[in-house]
Amino acid sequence: MADILLFHHAQGQTSGFLAFADELRQAGHVVHTPDLYHGRTFDTLEAGIAFAKELGFDCIVANGVRAADNLPPELIYAGFSLGVMPAQKLAQMRPGARGALLFHACLPISEFGEAWPRDLPAQVHAMEADPFFEEDHEAAKSLVESTAQAELFLYPGNQHLFTDSSLPSYDAGAASLVMRRVVAFLKQC
Repeated sequence: MADILLFHHAQGQTSGFLAFADELRQAGHVVHTPDLYHGRTFDTLEAGIAFAKELGFDCIVANGVRAADNLPPELIYAGFSLGVMPAQKLAQMRPGARGALLFHACLPISEFGEAWPRDLPAQVHAMEADPFFEEDHEAAKSLVESTAQAELFLYPGNQHLFTDSSLPSYDAGAASLVMRRVVAFLKQC
């Protein structure tokens, strides 16, 4: 059983995001899902990104880091797109991290330090032609090249939030494969 801190994407805690968390719980894991938007959700990615910009990305990351304060340090940090920012920061900087799951995004390692933490396993999941992941692709490749403990999984398609079953971008086949890979990863962590 793993203890996971999972951060939502720019559209907030959608029903599809919460369903993903529930699927991990059904697999026997503890999943914490802090709401960085205080109950707000958005119908479009553009509206969610506009709200995130209004809040400020630094504020979102700081609130995500604070969400870990009362949790044990031995966590798997996970995030969907926007949620990758606090997840990756915590994975790289908070002692005791057991792993990182980065969905739809990946930041350069240099954002939060000089190197990926030694022996910290990670998975990055994205669609190969996702226009939002285009810049992140190089960061993901660099992360994977920096450690034998990281894997990059690219899925056919061009959708961004393809793991969120409540959005039009959802791809059931790819999302199912993501979940199988994530469950296997969690067993190893």
